[in-house]
Amino acid sequence: MVLKYLIPLSFLLLLISFWNRNDLSDDMVVVNELKEEPTQKKIDKSAFSVNVNKVDYEIQPMFDYELYGLVVSYELHDGNYNLHKRWNDHLNIADYCVVWDKSAFTKHLPKINFWNGQFTCNISTKDMQAWESFDPTQLSNNHLISDEKYIRKKLRKIKIGDQIRISGWLSSYKNLNSGGTRGTSITREDEGNGACETIYVKEVSILRHYNSIWRKLMYLSLLVFIVSLVIYVKAPHKARNH
Repeated sequence: MVLKYLIPLSFLLLLISFWNRNDLSDDMVVVNELKEEPTQKKIDKSAFSVNVNKVDYEIQPMFDYELYGLVVSYELHDGNYNLHKRWNDHLNIADYCVVWDKSAFTKHLPKINFWNGQFTCNISTKDMQAWESFDPTQLSNNHLISDEKYIRKKLRKIKIGDQIRISGWLSSYKNLNSGGTRGTSITREDEGNGACETIYVKEVSILRHYNSIWRKLMYLSLLVFIVSLVIYVKAPHKARNH
């Protein structure tokens, strides 16, 4: 009898918690490193070639770059879909939209909506106080590129709410097979087309994982749903008389 109610209730909770799993909390603890602005230093480094998925690319480093940020939105890329397929771009593994400094520490951050398009990070809010507490120059959308398998694997583990450090080179790159090119922003104050940073990632680390109550409920409800379903299926059932 208990399973009769437990299965639909756990499934309902799973749906609700999954929908809210990326909601940020206003009491989230933010590490002190996120008070730092991104740093960049002009370098004189020759272009070099890499190969990803049998496609050759030429990368031109421009600046040493280090970024501490709170992930508010992201988009993982697969060169077999959408514009990345059309451009044969397997090098751009993901875009991560991050905030730092006062915009990461404000208690109004959960009232701001962030979402990624294929190449953009978008923001909106109906809360004027939240908007006034946010500095758009403390946000960047980062096109992350790498040919190193372990770096690409680590990047795919980053989720919304995680606090991260990324180190590498602000770079432009060219597809040597098709000739397509992508540049990079070199300032945090630009907007619109071309305002994203393209980073050849050399180091990446998650300083603090985000594990909200909704994510905990999602995993718990999933476990309860699966266990309850298995017990129900394996339990003996009385045959109905006709």
